[in-house]
Amino acid sequence: MRTPTTDRGRVLLVLALAAVVSVFTATVPLLRDWFDLRVYYGTVHTWLHHGGRIYDYQVPGTTYGFTYPPFAAVSMAPMGYLGLGTAIIAALVLNLTALGVVLRILAGPGWRRYGWFGWALAACGLALFEPLRDTFSFGQVNLLLLALVLGDGWLLSTGRGRWAGVGIGLAAAIKLTPALFIALLLLARRWKAAAVATAVALAATGLAFLVVPGASKFYWTDALWDTTRVGRLDYVSNQSLQGVLARLGETGRPLWAAAVVLVLAVWAVRARHAIVVGDWTAAFALTGLTACLISPITWVHHLVWLLPAFAVLVRAGHPRIAGALYALMCTSVVWLWFDDSSGIDGFLGSNTYTWITLGLLLWLPTGQTGGSRLILSRIAATTAPAPSRAAATIVAVSAQPGPSSGTTAAATGTAEGPGLGLARKASSEPTGSTRPAAAKPQSSSSRASSYTVKPPPA
Repeated sequence: MRTPTTDRGRVLLVLALAAVVSVFTATVPLLRDWFDLRVYYGTVHTWLHHGGRIYDYQVPGTTYGFTYPPFAAVSMAPMGYLGLGTAIIAALVLNLTALGVVLRILAGPGWRRYGWFGWALAACGLALFEPLRDTFSFGQVNLLLLALVLGDGWLLSTGRGRWAGVGIGLAAAIKLTPALFIALLLLARRWKAAAVATAVALAATGLAFLVVPGASKFYWTDALWDTTRVGRLDYVSNQSLQGVLARLGETGRPLWAAAVVLVLAVWAVRARHAIVVGDWTAAFALTGLTACLISPITWVHHLVWLLPAFAVLVRAGHPRIAGALYALMCTSVVWLWFDDSSGIDGFLGSNTYTWITLGLLLWLPTGQTGGSRLILSRIAATTAPAPSRAAATIVAVSAQPGPSSGTTAAATGTAEGPGLGLARKASSEPTGSTRPAAAKPQSSSSRASSYTVKPPPA
């Protein structure tokens, strides 16, 4: 299919795609009604205004409460002085900003060449991605953490490592999963960055101890080890290795621990190779994949950590594979086995996102720093204006023997510097309740209403 060559055609195509995305979003996915944001809001509001304890709060009518480390609650404290509507708007703005940062880092220095049309098409595609849909609909923090972590990756890959580690440290203090990136820094022998990340995480945790000592003690000695606070391990939204085992009826820790050790071994080998060849994008992508696999609970919205892996696939010249896997993760296919995940079809289908994550860990290309351009660059090329006579003259001259390719690249502006770019050249999960779930998990408005609760009065 050829892309439109006129501005009017491009606008019409974008409007048509936006309409399709809007209809799909309104009718197919589960609408979460800001449930996790309501957990955060109710927790800090009760703590700050009513003297409640952070880990005692539960959303009215549910068994769900705050499950993150105490520093997360401290960092969310400003939310307690906002109305719920304002808090929702703030969460949307923060998530959109974080998504912009993530895309900017992954697209690399040449991001402007994709133009408004390329980025509009990308926005339509991103709106279909189930982990992103859930992150926005829940009011979750995953995108913010991903932006913090990738920011450190960008600093390391561009030689600006003075402050590298701060983002990873903050992310690890807010939620434990990003702590694996500290191990990546150690694996890369970036001792200073690892020390900074560790120091920041410990300092943030220490600050929480000073602010909420009781809650901190309870979390680190009790709540951290109680997975039932988060939700059912066998719930279909749990797309981790332990989720797979739980749906098979295997709830013992030894088998899961063995699987975790094996996955970590694979990660260490593959991530180390990516680091040796200077492919920080792949190293960070592999670490995000591994974190999702080894975490006891990885809800679907946690899988925004797969975005860097898709970027690596496209950059390495596998856009069709990336597109097929990405499209599969837009379909909410795992929910077909919501009621019954038994049998071969249940084993394969209900764990679809886990298989994708595991497959990417095993076969994600590394060392592809000179890989192909992002699909958006192809779109940009097809929609770019015809070259002028002067440009044709430059091309003709550049074809003659003369200066090195680096000089030509500098003149044409196609070479890109180091970074996490794609085209470089030379729980709080409400549906994880321990109570029986709704009979129709994938209806739209009716399902959303079942999760709607009113927080404490402002």
